Amino acid sequence: MGSTSKADKPPLSYRDAGVDIAAGEEAVDRIKALARRTHGPNVLANLGGFGGLFRFPRDQYRNPVLVSSTDGVGTKLKIAFLTGRHDTIGQDLVNHCVNDILTTGAQPLFFLDYFATSRLDGEVFESVVRGLALACEENECALIGGETAEMPDFYQPEEYDISGTIVGVVEKDAMLTGLTIDRGDVLVGLPSTGLHTNGFSLARKALLREWTVDSYVPELDGTVGEVLLTIHRSYLHVMRPLLQEGWLKGTAHITGGGIEGNLGRLLRDDLHLVIDWDAWDWPSVFKVIQQVGNVPTADMRRTFNLGIGWVLVISQDGLESLRQHLSEMGETSMIIGEIQ
Repeated sequence: MGSTSKADKPPLSYRDAGVDIAAGEEAVDRIKALARRTHGPNVLANLGGFGGLFRFPRDQYRNPVLVSSTDGVGTKLKIAFLTGRHDTIGQDLVNHCVNDILTTGAQPLFFLDYFATSRLDGEVFESVVRGLALACEENECALIGGETAEMPDFYQPEEYDISGTIVGVVEKDAMLTGLTIDRGDVLVGLPSTGLHTNGFSLARKALLREWTVDSYVPELDGTVGEVLLTIHRSYLHVMRPLLQEGWLKGTAHITGGGIEGNLGRLLRDDLHLVIDWDAWDWPSVFKVIQQVGNVPTADMRRTFNLGIGWVLVISQDGLESLRQHLSEMGETSMIIGEIQ
């Protein structure tokens, strides 16, 4: 300790240290109305308490199993920082989490978010939460709370990180476990809307050494930033009517690890995938990434969804029923392989 007396030191507040409690409280007030729009009769508390309260609708289930998942959006955030656009990130996060629990047949009940930044910008925070609330409404999921943290000197200025936790429910006897998957089952792929929330470290490395986020690229039919921020789609609405079908053996959300890596989680040791890589055409964004980055095809397959965001594993006798359902919903699909 030095010899400087306490009287010689200027007073130091929490705000001087970089944390503005009043600004944080104001930001939370701004997003309360957004969260309330997602609340149904089972949400019992307003945002801002120490815990979100959700009354489980026990009378609607026989033998319910709760299913939960936590995730983030990775370095897709870097594109939001570069473009200054933050309204899609919340939708990416919710939809990703909805898809993760949907692979078990679970449907969402409620969602909580964690938002951390060096200095809270109320407008950016509100924009992110607006996206969270919109996706929660679309997926019939309650946004019941979360955490907002100001951490000066920990994050880069004007940057933030976000993650979310979802809780859903499925009847135990209706769970999709993949245990019945067998030889001859068919792999049916549903299209992604682009990269979704995976592979952005490689995508950024390839595209941003060639262009900026504001560059219009004819092959992409948009700017780099617009294309990379395309919202990660939710497959809940297309899948919900199919979850009770006996011919549905399993599903996979195609995230990090690509098609083979995610489908491989479902298989017994005596089974393997046969993917027909020529069954569909890669969307242009993947072609451009491979071309400008000189990325080997094996790395593309391990890193990206390549235009297939969701895969259903079904028995042969369900193929016609699935095609009819998807056609009625205006959904594109393709057979991309089988189990051997």
